[in-house]
Amino acid sequence: MRSEHRRRPLRTTAAWRYSLFCGAALCALAVKAFAPAAAAESNANDGNTTTPIKHVIVIIGENRTFDHLFATYKPVNSGETVLNLLSEGVIKDDGTPGPNYSKVPQNQTFNTATYQISPTTKTPFTTLPAPLAGGGYVDGAPPFSNIEDATTYENGLLVSDYILLTTGGVPSSLLGTPDTRIMYNGNAVTNLPPGPYQLTPGVPYDAYAESPVHRFYQMWQQLDCSKAQGCQNDLFAWVEATVGAGSNGLPPPPGFFSPPDYKEGATAMGFYNVQQGNVPYFKMLADTYSMSDNYHQAVSGGTGANHIMLGTGDAIWFSDGFGDPLQPPHNQKVAAGSPNAGVVDEIENPNPLANTNNWYIQDGYGGGSFGEKSFGGGTYTECADTSQPGVKAIADYLKAVKVKPNCQAGHYYLLNNYNPGYYGDGTNAYADIKNPLNTLFHNPAVEPQKYRRRLIEGEDFICLFRRPV
Repeated sequence: MRSEHRRRPLRTTAAWRYSLFCGAALCALAVKAFAPAAAAESNANDGNTTTPIKHVIVIIGENRTFDHLFATYKPVNSGETVLNLLSEGVIKDDGTPGPNYSKVPQNQTFNTATYQISPTTKTPFTTLPAPLAGGGYVDGAPPFSNIEDATTYENGLLVSDYILLTTGGVPSSLLGTPDTRIMYNGNAVTNLPPGPYQLTPGVPYDAYAESPVHRFYQMWQQLDCSKAQGCQNDLFAWVEATVGAGSNGLPPPPGFFSPPDYKEGATAMGFYNVQQGNVPYFKMLADTYSMSDNYHQAVSGGTGANHIMLGTGDAIWFSDGFGDPLQPPHNQKVAAGSPNAGVVDEIENPNPLANTNNWYIQDGYGGGSFGEKSFGGGTYTECADTSQPGVKAIADYLKAVKVKPNCQAGHYYLLNNYNPGYYGDGTNAYADIKNPLNTLFHNPAVEPQKYRRRLIEGEDFICLFRRPV
């Protein structure tokens, strides 16, 4: 979905309706700065604010884009504007193609040698790679089969919402195949036009659907950024089809690049329609308060990296457990003597495997564990070293647009998702990677006293590549 470099924020004019959705670093600093004072003076001037903003609430729309939810949103108050697929004329109110639909085609290319973020030779898709059916809890089923179980094991929801934990399952016969529930503008899922498509009503709003790829090197490719042309956002479908969520170091199956074989298909191009009752809760929030159509995300990468940025305003790197940088396991055996033992490579290598089109050599969440042989797991990068796989293409672009990559030498930064270094009870999860009920793909736990000392001394926990805005 092509868009401008910057989106104009939707602004609410009535003072009493103002709210604030803030960046991670600002929120973290605000909590740190004002929490002690609030604790000391619990009843002091709580409602006496300089601006109408009295509370800051951060909502994370995980794994989904603005247009995925708000493609057809219209402001409810006079003077408000929004930049989305509808306002740009890409689609109409009913979700069908608009007058500018033909201006935002998804493109395909070949990348067979070295990782690139802006290939020079591209051709439009004639039809999108069909999005595959996925999601659900186990075998496509919802988490619970009845409301009684849902209320027993979950708490804190509105009574009327528990039904949603029992619905929306994906037929098991559809999993991993083109999602035939999708029909757009008279076209079946195997014949979708090369642009955005509406998911509903074929895929009901409360139904599970496949998750689009949300990993660091994939997202940089999908954006297709260069100094000359900006970010074209035209390689979403190609990246999803060629590498998807990664390879974990495994080769593609035989004949993979002969249609109809591909990874996720064009999952990222789907959108819901708020004009037809989809996304009702988020629409209510947007109507009632304010929202921003200018914020993308803190990091081009997975949930883990973004949650860390939300909580700390920074990125983390692989360490020895005492706050000192260390190279992650790289083609070495880990958890020896346990059922989880295996040779893993936790360092990213997005260069294409020989004789493939963009199938990354090493990238993934990690395979095996939980009592089985572990493998793969590429999710760290030493981004200060431009000789490392994938780094130069991004660093060169950032320098061209006068943005400092801001990486510290010898530090391997977490780009995507690993499990936290601690369990919920505070015990060290990384020290428990031999447990057959656990995975070895955890962030190393950092000894708290050492970490606090480094913060007090002002040591810099350098941020990694930031997403262009």
